[in-house]
Parts: sequence; C-alpha cells; structure tokens
Amino acid sequence: MDFSPINCLIFDLDDTLYPLKTGIAPAVKKNIDDFLVEKFGFSESKASSLRVELFKTYGSTLAGLRALGHDVHPDEYHSFVHGRLPYGSIEPNNKLRNLLNKIKQRKIIFTNSDKNHAVKVLKKLGLEDCFEEMICFETMNPNLFGSTTRPDEYPVVLKPSLTAMDICIRVANVDPRRTVFLDDNIHNITAGKSVGLRTILVNFCYISHLLIPYFATFVCVSFKF
Repeated sequence: MDFSPINCLIFDLDDTLYPLKTGIAPAVKKNIDDFLVEKFGFSESKASSLRVELFKTYGSTLAGLRALGHDVHPDEYHSFVHGRLPYGSIEPNNKLRNLLNKIKQRKIIFTNSDKNHAVKVLKKLGLEDCFEEMICFETMNPNLFGSTTRPDEYPVVLKPSLTAMDICIRVANVDPRRTVFLDDNIHNITAGKSVGLRTILVNFCYISHLLIPYFATFVCVSFKF
C-alpha cells in the first residue's frame, strides 16, 4: 500500500455532500421523465422505462439520446432537468464547511452535473468558496457545445468512464497516488481505483459522521494528512 502524503481531495457533489432527504434525486428523475414526454411525446410510463434503459446502457439519458441521434443540446436538457429542482430543500451545512476549511490540502469538486447546477448546490450548502476548482459536465464535454456538432459525433463523457477520470486527473493536475477521491457511487470508485486514485466510498450520512473527531482522525491516520 502506498502511504505517500495526500495533497488533494476530490469530492463528488450530488448525494455525497447533501442528503437524499432533500428530494433532489427523485426530482431529477421526474424532470427527466417530463422532458421525454414533452420533447418526444412518450407516455409517462414509456418515459420512465426509457430513462432507466438509457441510464443502464449509456450512463445517462442525455448520453443515450445523443448516441441514438437525437439532437438534444446539453444546455436545453440541463435547463429543463435542473431548472426546476427544489433547491430550497438544501440547507447550509456549517459543520461540513468548518471541516473542509480545516483541511489544508487542495479540494476539488468532480461532478457529472452541469456547472450551473453545481454552483447552485454549493451556494445553498454554503460551500461555494471551499473548493479550488470544479470539474463538471462542461469540462468533460467541450466538444458538445459547438454549433455544428452532430448529436452522434462526440459521445457524452461522464463518470465512471476512464476518459472522465483521465480528464479529471489532467485538468486538476494531480498525482493520483497522492489524491483521495470521495464518491457515493461504487462504479465511480472502481474507475477511480483503476486510474490510481486513493478512494473512499461514501454517502452523506458517512460524510456527516466524518464531521466528528473520529472521522477526521480516521482520514488523517489512513492518508497521512
């Protein structure tokens, strides 16, 4: 095992830095279903099953739609899906803020979500100034924002693809051996391990427990902060 000192922590955002009880996750699913109904005329039941199928096959509904040749612009999709989320249910987390501020290593957000959504969430949490950098949908998919891009010309890049992990490492300019990646998705964690990152599988409840001295001590001892 490599016990090199850690100099960077990379955090997932959704369902990692805030709890499921906010209702954000089910609202996202409902908005995706509504998008499929309004944009393509599917029935509600068909939209729901298609969302699940596209997620399993392509990693996201947007990725699947574009792979199948549908001309859906990321901004249109994200504006609909994230534009009417119950952000008011996300409360400031001063305990998490205090913990993050005590960690002197670099701290980076790595999310599949678009930048606008990520910024809103971090502001609601009161954490907007706790992270040095954000790697988000736009970072991983710059080619999708060209005016002449065909829907199937460039695949959507998202975690847990190795391409996404490589982009994160390159953009953040980190040494994977000295970087801890925290995410609530086992597939993302597996991908992180495969590119050499030191990983912690978490959920918000686990993050909350890290706020107490035991958690901070565990992390410091395990990764030699």
